[in-house]
Amino acid sequence: MTSPLKFSYQSFIQIDKESTLPVYMQITQGLIYAIQKGICVADQKLPGTRVLSKDLSVHRNTITKAYAELQDQGWVEIKQKRGVFVLAVNQRKGVKYTQKFAKDQGFAHHAGFSFKKSNLLSNPFEYTNSALVFNHGIPDVSLTQIQELVQLYSANIKRKSNQNKLGYSQEKGSNYFKKQLCNYLNFSRALHINKQNLMVSRSLEMSLYVLCQVILEPLDKVVVGELSYFAANMIFQNTGAKILQIKVDRYGLCTKDLRVLCQNHSIRAVYVSPQAHYPTTSSMSRKRQTELLELAQQYNFIIIEDATDYDFTYSSTKDVALVKQDKNARVVYIGSFGRSLVPGFRASFIVGALDIILELDKYSNLIDRQGDILMELALGEMIEEGTAVRHLNRSLQVYIKRRDNLAYLLDKCLKDYFTFTIPNTGLAIWIVAKKPINLLKMSYIAQKKGLFIPKNILYQNKDTTAMRIGFGNLELDHMKQSIEIIAQILKENPSLFSTKNQLISNNSSKC
Repeated sequence: MTSPLKFSYQSFIQIDKESTLPVYMQITQGLIYAIQKGICVADQKLPGTRVLSKDLSVHRNTITKAYAELQDQGWVEIKQKRGVFVLAVNQRKGVKYTQKFAKDQGFAHHAGFSFKKSNLLSNPFEYTNSALVFNHGIPDVSLTQIQELVQLYSANIKRKSNQNKLGYSQEKGSNYFKKQLCNYLNFSRALHINKQNLMVSRSLEMSLYVLCQVILEPLDKVVVGELSYFAANMIFQNTGAKILQIKVDRYGLCTKDLRVLCQNHSIRAVYVSPQAHYPTTSSMSRKRQTELLELAQQYNFIIIEDATDYDFTYSSTKDVALVKQDKNARVVYIGSFGRSLVPGFRASFIVGALDIILELDKYSNLIDRQGDILMELALGEMIEEGTAVRHLNRSLQVYIKRRDNLAYLLDKCLKDYFTFTIPNTGLAIWIVAKKPINLLKMSYIAQKKGLFIPKNILYQNKDTTAMRIGFGNLELDHMKQSIEIIAQILKENPSLFSTKNQLISNNSSKC
Protein backbone atom coordinates (compact mmCIF):
# COMPACT_ATOMS: atom_id res chain seq x y z
CA MET A 1 0.00 0.00 0.00
CA THR A 2 1.79 3.17 -1.15
CA SER A 3 -0.83 5.89 -0.85
CA PRO A 4 -2.07 7.48 2.37
CA LEU A 5 -5.29 6.07 3.81
CA LYS A 6 -8.36 8.27 3.50
CA PHE A 7 -9.30 8.71 7.17
CA SER A 8 -8.80 11.27 9.89
CA TYR A 9 -5.71 10.69 11.96
CA GLN A 10 -7.51 12.43 14.82
CA SER A 11 -9.16 9.08 15.50
CA PHE A 12 -5.98 7.77 17.14
CA ILE A 13 -3.84 10.88 17.71
CA GLN A 14 -5.12 12.79 20.74
CA ILE A 15 -3.40 16.13 21.35
CA ASP A 16 -3.53 17.62 24.82
CA LYS A 17 -2.30 21.23 24.76
CA GLU A 18 -2.15 21.24 28.59
CA SER A 19 0.24 18.27 28.69
CA THR A 20 3.92 18.80 29.53
CA LEU A 21 4.78 16.36 26.72
CA PRO A 22 5.60 18.30 23.51
CA VAL A 23 2.90 18.12 20.83
CA TYR A 24 5.24 16.53 18.28
CA MET A 25 5.95 13.71 20.76
CA GLN A 26 2.22 13.22 21.32
CA ILE A 27 1.83 12.85 17.56
CA THR A 28 4.81 10.50 17.45
CA GLN A 29 3.32 8.29 20.14
CA GLY A 30 -0.05 8.27 18.38
CA LEU A 31 1.52 7.12 15.14
CA ILE A 32 3.57 4.44 16.91
CA TYR A 33 0.35 3.18 18.47
CA ALA A 34 -1.27 3.07 15.01
CA ILE A 35 1.68 1.11 13.59
CA GLN A 36 1.67 -1.35 16.51
CA LYS A 37 -2.06 -1.94 16.16
CA GLY A 38 -1.87 -2.45 12.42
CA ILE A 39 -3.81 0.70 11.59
CA CYS A 40 -0.81 1.92 9.62
CA VAL A 41 0.73 -1.06 7.83
CA ALA A 42 4.12 -1.83 6.29
CA ASP A 43 5.02 0.20 3.17
CA GLN A 44 2.10 2.56 3.78
CA LYS A 45 2.83 6.15 2.83
CA LEU A 46 1.91 8.56 5.59
CA PRO A 47 0.24 11.88 4.72
CA GLY A 48 2.43 14.80 3.74
CA THR A 49 3.31 17.33 6.42
CA ARG A 50 0.91 19.91 4.98
CA VAL A 51 -2.01 17.47 4.87
CA LEU A 52 -1.48 16.01 8.35
CA SER A 53 -0.88 19.42 9.94
CA LYS A 54 -4.24 20.55 8.56
CA ASP A 55 -5.96 17.36 9.78
CA LEU A 56 -4.55 17.76 13.30
CA SER A 57 -4.70 21.58 13.39
CA VAL A 58 -1.01 21.98 14.23
CA HIS A 59 1.91 23.75 12.57
CA ARG A 60 3.56 21.97 9.67
CA ASN A 61 6.95 22.07 11.42
CA THR A 62 5.43 20.03 14.27
CA ILE A 63 4.63 17.20 11.83
CA THR A 64 8.14 17.44 10.37
CA LYS A 65 9.60 16.96 13.88
CA ALA A 66 7.25 14.03 14.57
CA TYR A 67 8.27 12.28 11.34
CA ALA A 68 11.95 12.85 12.10
CA GLU A 69 11.45 11.35 15.56
CA LEU A 70 9.68 8.31 14.05
CA GLN A 71 12.59 7.78 11.69
CA ASP A 72 15.13 8.15 14.52
CA GLN A 73 13.25 5.50 16.50
CA GLY A 74 13.18 3.17 13.48
CA TRP A 75 9.45 3.09 12.69
CA VAL A 76 9.47 4.84 9.30
CA GLU A 77 11.78 5.79 6.48
CA ILE A 78 11.77 9.28 4.98
CA LYS A 79 12.50 9.08 1.26
CA GLN A 80 13.54 12.29 -0.43
CA LYS A 81 10.86 13.71 -2.76
CA ARG A 82 8.74 10.57 -2.25
CA GLY A 83 7.38 10.78 1.29
CA VAL A 84 7.33 8.97 4.63
CA PHE A 85 6.80 5.19 4.58
CA VAL A 86 6.07 2.74 7.39
CA LEU A 87 8.80 0.13 7.69
CA ALA A 88 8.07 -3.59 7.82
CA VAL A 89 8.84 -5.47 11.02
CA ASN A 90 12.07 -6.97 9.69
CA GLN A 91 13.26 -3.53 8.55
CA ARG A 92 12.93 -1.80 11.90
CA LYS A 93 16.29 -1.33 13.57
CA GLY A 94 16.37 -1.03 17.33
CA VAL A 95 12.59 -1.45 17.75
CA LYS A 96 11.50 -4.23 20.09
CA TYR A 97 8.35 -5.28 18.30
CA THR A 98 6.57 -8.50 17.30
CA GLN A 99 3.43 -9.33 15.38
CA LYS A 100 2.20 -11.11 18.49
CA PHE A 101 2.18 -7.79 20.37
CA ALA A 102 0.40 -6.09 17.48
CA LYS A 103 -2.44 -8.59 17.82
CA ASP A 104 -3.19 -7.27 21.32
CA GLN A 105 -1.67 -10.19 23.17
CA GLY A 106 -0.21 -7.61 25.53
CA PHE A 107 2.24 -8.10 28.38
CA ALA A 108 1.71 -10.52 31.23
CA HIS A 109 -0.64 -9.43 34.02
CA HIS A 110 1.24 -11.33 36.72
CA ALA A 111 4.96 -11.76 37.32
CA GLY A 112 6.32 -15.29 37.25
CA PHE A 113 7.84 -14.84 40.69
CA SER A 114 6.77 -13.79 44.18
CA PHE A 115 7.60 -10.35 45.55
CA LYS A 116 6.82 -8.17 48.55
CA LYS A 117 3.73 -5.99 48.24
CA SER A 118 3.12 -2.92 50.39
CA ASN A 119 -0.20 -1.56 51.56
CA LEU A 120 1.60 1.34 53.22
CA LEU A 121 2.94 2.93 50.05
CA SER A 122 -0.26 3.27 48.02
CA ASN A 123 -0.56 6.74 46.51
CA PRO A 124 -2.84 8.77 48.83
CA PHE A 125 -3.47 11.50 46.26
CA GLU A 126 -6.48 11.71 43.97
CA TYR A 127 -6.67 13.61 40.69
CA THR A 128 -9.48 15.07 38.63
CA ASN A 129 -10.18 17.35 35.68
CA SER A 130 -12.79 19.33 37.60
CA ALA A 131 -12.53 23.11 37.38
CA LEU A 132 -13.03 23.47 41.14
CA VAL A 133 -10.56 21.45 43.20
CA PHE A 134 -9.44 21.59 46.82
CA ASN A 135 -5.98 20.38 47.86
CA HIS A 136 -3.91 20.21 51.03
CA GLY A 137 -1.95 23.39 50.32
CA ILE A 138 0.26 23.65 47.24
CA PRO A 139 1.73 26.70 45.48
CA ASP A 140 0.26 28.15 42.31
CA VAL A 141 2.68 27.36 39.49
CA SER A 142 0.92 29.89 37.25
CA LEU A 143 2.59 32.62 39.33
CA THR A 144 6.01 31.42 38.18
CA GLN A 145 7.85 33.33 35.46
CA ILE A 146 8.20 30.25 33.22
CA GLN A 147 10.09 32.07 30.48
CA GLU A 148 12.69 33.27 32.96
CA LEU A 149 13.25 29.71 34.22
CA VAL A 150 13.49 28.37 30.66
CA GLN A 151 16.08 31.00 29.73
CA LEU A 152 18.23 30.19 32.77
CA TYR A 153 18.04 26.47 32.10
CA SER A 154 18.76 26.88 28.40
CA ALA A 155 21.71 29.18 29.08
CA ASN A 156 23.28 26.60 31.39
CA ILE A 157 22.90 23.86 28.77
CA LYS A 158 24.67 25.97 26.14
CA ARG A 159 27.62 27.11 28.25
CA LYS A 160 30.78 25.25 27.28
CA SER A 161 32.05 25.60 30.84
CA ASN A 162 29.15 23.40 32.02
CA GLN A 163 29.60 20.60 29.51
CA ASN A 164 32.21 18.79 31.61
CA LYS A 165 29.77 18.87 34.55
CA LEU A 166 27.09 16.86 32.76
CA GLY A 167 28.89 13.53 32.98
CA TYR A 168 29.40 11.38 36.04
CA SER A 169 31.76 12.86 38.59
CA GLN A 170 33.13 11.97 41.99
CA GLU A 171 30.91 14.52 43.69
CA LYS A 172 27.15 14.55 43.11
CA GLY A 173 25.30 17.70 42.17
CA SER A 174 26.52 21.27 41.84
CA ASN A 175 28.93 22.75 44.36
CA TYR A 176 27.96 26.16 43.02
CA PHE A 177 24.32 25.53 43.96
CA LYS A 178 25.30 24.26 47.41
CA LYS A 179 27.33 27.40 48.00
CA GLN A 180 24.46 29.66 46.90
CA LEU A 181 21.92 27.65 48.91
CA CYS A 182 24.11 27.99 52.00
CA ASN A 183 24.26 31.74 51.41
CA TYR A 184 20.46 31.83 51.07
CA LEU A 185 19.84 29.80 54.24
CA ASN A 186 22.42 31.75 56.22
CA PHE A 187 20.86 35.05 55.15
CA SER A 188 17.17 34.11 55.43
CA ARG A 189 17.31 31.72 58.40
CA ALA A 190 20.59 32.66 60.14
CA LEU A 191 21.79 29.04 60.09
CA HIS A 192 25.53 29.75 59.66
CA ILE A 193 26.30 26.59 57.71
CA ASN A 194 28.66 25.63 54.89
CA LYS A 195 28.22 23.07 52.13
CA GLN A 196 29.65 20.28 54.35
CA ASN A 197 26.50 20.64 56.47
CA LEU A 198 24.19 20.25 53.50
CA MET A 199 22.75 17.34 51.51
CA VAL A 200 20.64 18.19 48.46
CA SER A 201 17.93 15.94 47.01
CA ARG A 202 14.98 16.27 44.64
CA SER A 203 12.12 16.34 47.16
CA LEU A 204 11.24 16.47 50.84
CA GLU A 205 10.09 12.86 50.70
CA MET A 206 13.40 11.72 49.17
CA SER A 207 15.32 13.58 51.88
CA LEU A 208 13.22 11.99 54.61
CA TYR A 209 13.52 8.54 53.04
CA VAL A 210 17.32 8.78 52.91
CA LEU A 211 17.44 10.07 56.49
CA CYS A 212 15.36 7.14 57.72
CA GLN A 213 17.75 4.68 56.07
CA VAL A 214 20.52 6.14 58.21
CA ILE A 215 18.90 6.81 61.59
CA LEU A 216 16.14 4.19 61.94
CA GLU A 217 16.16 0.45 62.56
CA PRO A 218 13.11 -1.85 62.56
CA LEU A 219 11.01 -1.41 65.72
CA ASP A 220 12.55 1.95 66.55
CA LYS A 221 9.93 4.29 68.01
CA VAL A 222 9.16 7.55 66.24
CA VAL A 223 6.89 10.16 67.83
CA VAL A 224 4.56 12.18 65.60
CA GLY A 225 1.56 14.39 66.17
CA GLU A 226 -1.83 12.81 66.74
CA LEU A 227 -2.54 14.02 63.22
CA SER A 228 0.58 14.20 61.10
CA TYR A 229 1.89 14.35 57.52
CA PHE A 230 0.80 11.10 55.88
CA ALA A 231 3.81 10.79 53.54
CA ALA A 232 6.22 11.09 56.48
CA ASN A 233 4.31 8.41 58.38
CA MET A 234 4.41 6.13 55.35
CA ILE A 235 8.20 6.51 55.17
CA PHE A 236 8.68 5.86 58.91
CA GLN A 237 6.49 2.75 58.81
CA ASN A 238 8.18 1.47 55.67
CA THR A 239 11.49 1.31 57.56
CA GLY A 240 9.79 -0.90 60.16
CA ALA A 241 9.61 1.83 62.79
CA LYS A 242 6.73 1.99 65.25
CA ILE A 243 4.82 5.26 65.37
CA LEU A 244 3.71 6.73 68.69
CA GLN A 245 1.27 9.65 68.71
CA ILE A 246 0.97 12.63 71.02
CA LYS A 247 -1.51 15.47 71.17
CA VAL A 248 -1.15 18.63 69.09
CA ASP A 249 -2.95 21.79 70.19
CA ARG A 250 -2.79 25.49 69.32
CA TYR A 251 0.74 25.65 70.75
CA GLY A 252 2.01 22.72 68.68
CA LEU A 253 3.30 19.33 69.77
CA CYS A 254 2.48 18.70 73.44
CA THR A 255 5.82 18.33 75.24
CA LYS A 256 4.11 17.29 78.48
CA ASP A 257 2.75 14.18 76.75
CA LEU A 258 6.14 13.63 75.14
CA ARG A 259 7.84 13.56 78.54
CA VAL A 260 5.44 10.83 79.69
CA LEU A 261 6.22 8.81 76.57
CA CYS A 262 9.95 9.18 77.14
CA GLN A 263 9.58 7.90 80.70
CA ASN A 264 7.92 4.71 79.44
CA HIS A 265 9.56 4.11 76.06
CA SER A 266 12.93 4.35 74.40
CA ILE A 267 12.30 7.03 71.76
CA ARG A 268 14.55 7.16 68.71
CA ALA A 269 13.16 10.24 66.94
CA VAL A 270 10.51 12.97 67.13
CA TYR A 271 9.13 14.42 63.91
CA VAL A 272 7.97 18.02 64.22
CA SER A 273 7.11 21.06 62.06
CA PRO A 274 7.49 23.98 64.48
CA GLN A 275 6.47 26.77 62.09
CA ALA A 276 3.31 25.11 60.79
CA HIS A 277 2.28 21.66 61.98
CA TYR A 278 0.73 19.44 59.32
CA PRO A 279 -2.24 19.34 59.00
CA THR A 280 -3.46 21.71 61.72
CA THR A 281 -1.13 24.66 60.76
CA SER A 282 -0.48 25.44 64.46
CA SER A 283 2.89 26.94 65.41
CA MET A 284 4.96 25.54 68.25
CA SER A 285 5.41 27.99 71.13
CA ARG A 286 8.93 29.07 72.07
CA LYS A 287 8.49 27.48 75.51
CA ARG A 288 7.66 24.10 73.98
CA GLN A 289 10.53 24.38 71.53
CA THR A 290 12.91 24.85 74.46
CA GLU A 291 11.33 21.91 76.31
CA LEU A 292 11.62 19.71 73.22
CA LEU A 293 15.34 20.44 72.90
CA GLU A 294 15.85 19.69 76.61
CA LEU A 295 13.96 16.40 76.34
CA ALA A 296 16.03 15.38 73.30
CA GLN A 297 19.20 15.84 75.31
CA GLN A 298 17.81 14.19 78.45
CA TYR A 299 16.33 11.14 76.69
CA ASN A 300 18.79 10.85 73.83
CA PHE A 301 16.47 11.11 70.81
CA ILE A 302 16.76 12.80 67.41
CA ILE A 303 14.56 15.74 66.38
CA ILE A 304 13.55 15.72 62.72
CA GLU A 305 12.59 19.32 62.00
CA ASP A 306 10.44 19.69 58.87
CA ALA A 307 10.60 23.31 57.67
CA THR A 308 8.96 22.81 54.28
CA ASP A 309 6.64 25.80 54.63
CA TYR A 310 9.20 28.14 56.18
CA ASP A 311 9.38 30.45 53.14
CA PHE A 312 5.60 30.94 53.23
CA THR A 313 5.64 33.03 56.41
CA TYR A 314 3.53 36.16 56.30
CA SER A 315 4.74 38.19 59.29
CA SER A 316 7.83 40.41 59.18
CA THR A 317 9.50 38.35 61.94
CA LYS A 318 10.07 34.64 61.38
CA ASP A 319 10.44 32.02 64.09
CA VAL A 320 13.97 30.88 64.86
CA ALA A 321 14.51 27.33 63.58
CA LEU A 322 15.01 24.59 66.17
CA VAL A 323 18.29 23.66 64.53
CA LYS A 324 19.51 27.21 65.18
CA GLN A 325 18.64 26.91 68.90
CA ASP A 326 20.15 23.42 69.22
CA LYS A 327 23.40 23.36 71.20
CA ASN A 328 23.81 19.57 71.26
CA ALA A 329 23.53 18.63 67.55
CA ARG A 330 20.28 16.74 68.18
CA VAL A 331 18.32 18.32 65.32
CA VAL A 332 18.30 17.28 61.67
CA TYR A 333 16.73 20.05 59.59
CA ILE A 334 14.79 19.26 56.40
CA GLY A 335 13.47 21.91 54.05
CA SER A 336 12.69 22.86 50.48
CA PHE A 337 13.99 25.54 48.18
CA GLY A 338 11.91 26.82 45.28
CA ARG A 339 8.48 25.57 46.39
CA SER A 340 7.01 28.72 44.87
CA LEU A 341 8.44 27.68 41.50
CA VAL A 342 7.26 24.94 39.12
CA PRO A 343 7.87 21.37 40.38
CA GLY A 344 10.85 20.77 38.06
CA PHE A 345 12.66 23.77 39.57
CA ARG A 346 12.67 22.78 43.20
CA ALA A 347 15.13 21.12 45.51
CA SER A 348 15.05 19.67 48.99
CA PHE A 349 17.88 19.77 51.50
CA ILE A 350 18.98 18.34 54.82
CA VAL A 351 21.08 20.39 57.25
CA GLY A 352 22.99 18.56 59.94
CA ALA A 353 26.32 17.80 61.56
CA LEU A 354 29.22 16.94 59.24
CA ASP A 355 29.34 13.22 60.10
CA ILE A 356 25.65 12.53 59.46
CA ILE A 357 25.71 14.49 56.17
CA LEU A 358 28.64 12.32 55.01
CA GLU A 359 26.60 9.20 55.77
CA LEU A 360 23.43 10.58 54.16
CA ASP A 361 25.38 11.31 50.98
CA LYS A 362 26.29 7.62 50.69
CA TYR A 363 22.63 6.61 50.53
CA SER A 364 21.63 9.57 48.39
CA ASN A 365 24.33 8.75 45.82
CA LEU A 366 23.10 5.17 45.71
CA ILE A 367 19.62 6.12 44.49
CA ASP A 368 20.43 9.35 42.64
CA ARG A 369 24.06 9.21 41.52
CA GLN A 370 24.28 12.42 39.54
CA GLY A 371 21.42 14.66 40.64
CA ASP A 372 19.93 17.28 38.35
CA ILE A 373 23.04 19.36 37.70
CA LEU A 374 21.49 21.76 35.17
CA MET A 375 18.50 22.51 37.38
CA GLU A 376 20.81 23.14 40.33
CA LEU A 377 22.99 25.50 38.27
CA ALA A 378 19.89 27.45 37.22
CA LEU A 379 18.61 27.61 40.80
CA GLY A 380 22.04 28.77 41.97
CA GLU A 381 21.90 31.65 39.51
CA MET A 382 18.41 32.55 40.69
CA ILE A 383 19.74 32.84 44.24
CA GLU A 384 22.88 34.77 43.33
CA GLU A 385 21.03 37.25 41.12
CA GLY A 386 18.17 37.68 43.60
CA THR A 387 15.56 36.32 41.18
CA ALA A 388 14.35 33.63 43.58
CA VAL A 389 13.81 36.08 46.44
CA ARG A 390 12.03 38.60 44.20
CA HIS A 391 9.71 35.89 42.87
CA LEU A 392 8.97 34.58 46.37
CA ASN A 393 8.18 38.07 47.64
CA ARG A 394 5.78 38.69 44.74
CA SER A 395 4.12 35.34 45.34
CA LEU A 396 3.72 36.00 49.06
CA GLN A 397 1.63 39.09 48.33
CA VAL A 398 -0.74 36.96 46.24
CA TYR A 399 -0.90 34.22 48.89
CA ILE A 400 -1.67 36.70 51.67
CA LYS A 401 -4.58 38.02 49.64
CA ARG A 402 -5.86 34.49 48.96
CA ARG A 403 -5.47 33.45 52.59
CA ASP A 404 -7.39 36.47 53.81
CA ASN A 405 -10.08 36.01 51.17
CA LEU A 406 -10.56 32.36 52.14
CA ALA A 407 -10.82 33.38 55.80
CA TYR A 408 -13.44 35.99 54.86
CA LEU A 409 -15.49 33.44 52.91
CA LEU A 410 -15.26 30.84 55.68
CA ASP A 411 -16.46 33.39 58.22
CA LYS A 412 -19.24 34.61 55.94
CA CYS A 413 -20.55 31.29 54.62
CA LEU A 414 -19.49 28.55 57.05
CA LYS A 415 -19.26 30.18 60.49
CA ASP A 416 -22.29 28.18 61.68
CA TYR A 417 -20.51 24.92 60.87
CA PHE A 418 -16.74 25.39 61.30
CA THR A 419 -14.18 27.26 63.39
CA PHE A 420 -10.68 28.18 62.20
CA THR A 421 -7.59 30.23 62.98
CA ILE A 422 -5.83 32.26 60.29
CA PRO A 423 -2.34 30.73 59.95
CA ASN A 424 0.83 32.78 59.90
CA THR A 425 2.71 30.19 57.84
CA GLY A 426 1.84 27.81 55.01
CA LEU A 427 -0.68 27.57 52.21
CA ALA A 428 -3.72 26.06 53.93
CA ILE A 429 -6.35 26.79 56.57
CA TRP A 430 -7.43 24.11 59.06
CA ILE A 431 -11.18 24.22 59.69
CA VAL A 432 -12.77 22.23 62.52
CA ALA A 433 -16.46 21.29 62.56
CA LYS A 434 -18.52 22.56 65.49
CA LYS A 435 -20.43 19.28 65.43
CA PRO A 436 -19.79 16.01 63.53
CA ILE A 437 -20.42 16.11 59.77
CA ASN A 438 -20.18 13.17 57.41
CA LEU A 439 -17.31 14.60 55.36
CA LEU A 440 -17.09 11.74 52.88
CA LYS A 441 -20.75 11.99 52.02
CA MET A 442 -20.40 15.76 51.75
CA SER A 443 -17.50 15.31 49.31
CA TYR A 444 -19.57 12.92 47.14
CA ILE A 445 -22.37 15.49 46.88
CA ALA A 446 -19.86 18.26 46.17
CA GLN A 447 -18.37 16.30 43.29
CA LYS A 448 -21.79 16.12 41.64
CA LYS A 449 -21.94 19.90 41.89
CA GLY A 450 -18.55 20.35 40.26
CA LEU A 451 -16.31 20.65 43.35
CA PHE A 452 -13.73 17.92 43.90
CA ILE A 453 -12.68 17.38 47.54
CA PRO A 454 -9.95 14.70 47.79
CA LYS A 455 -10.01 12.31 50.74
CA ASN A 456 -6.50 13.26 51.86
CA ILE A 457 -7.70 16.69 53.10
CA LEU A 458 -10.56 15.17 55.17
CA TYR A 459 -9.91 14.22 58.80
CA GLN A 460 -12.60 12.35 60.65
CA ASN A 461 -12.53 10.02 63.62
CA LYS A 462 -14.36 9.80 66.94
CA ASP A 463 -12.62 12.95 68.21
CA THR A 464 -12.04 15.05 65.09
CA THR A 465 -14.05 16.34 62.14
CA ALA A 466 -11.91 18.75 60.16
CA MET A 467 -10.63 19.76 56.73
CA ARG A 468 -7.34 21.21 55.53
CA ILE A 469 -8.20 23.59 52.69
CA GLY A 470 -5.30 24.82 50.59
CA PHE A 471 -5.61 28.37 49.28
CA GLY A 472 -2.31 28.65 47.40
CA ASN A 473 -3.60 27.67 43.97
CA LEU A 474 -7.20 28.91 44.36
CA GLU A 475 -8.08 31.99 42.35
CA LEU A 476 -10.56 34.25 44.12
CA ASP A 477 -13.59 33.46 41.96
CA HIS A 478 -12.98 29.69 42.21
CA MET A 479 -12.56 30.05 45.95
CA LYS A 480 -15.91 31.82 46.25
CA GLN A 481 -17.73 29.22 44.12
CA SER A 482 -16.23 26.35 46.13
CA ILE A 483 -17.11 27.69 49.57
CA GLU A 484 -20.63 28.58 48.43
CA ILE A 485 -21.11 25.00 47.17
CA ILE A 486 -20.13 23.60 50.59
CA ALA A 487 -22.44 26.05 52.36
CA GLN A 488 -25.33 25.06 50.08
CA ILE A 489 -24.71 21.35 50.65
CA LEU A 490 -24.65 21.70 54.43
CA LYS A 491 -27.80 23.79 54.39
CA GLU A 492 -29.76 21.43 52.11
CA ASN A 493 -28.63 18.08 53.59
CA PRO A 494 -29.40 17.83 57.33
CA SER A 495 -28.69 14.08 57.18
CA LEU A 496 -24.96 14.93 56.96
CA PHE A 497 -25.06 15.81 60.65
CA SER A 498 -26.33 12.41 61.74
CA THR A 499 -23.95 10.63 64.11
CA LYS A 500 -25.14 7.23 62.93
CA ASN A 501 -22.86 5.32 60.57
CA GLN A 502 -20.37 8.17 60.58
CA LEU A 503 -17.60 7.31 58.13
CA ILE A 504 -13.95 7.55 58.99
CA SER A 505 -12.63 9.81 56.22
CA ASN A 506 -8.98 10.12 57.14
CA ASN A 507 -6.59 9.59 59.98
CA SER A 508 -3.20 10.70 58.81
CA SER A 509 -1.37 9.31 61.81
CA LYS A 510 -1.80 5.85 60.34
CA CYS A 511 -1.51 4.92 56.69
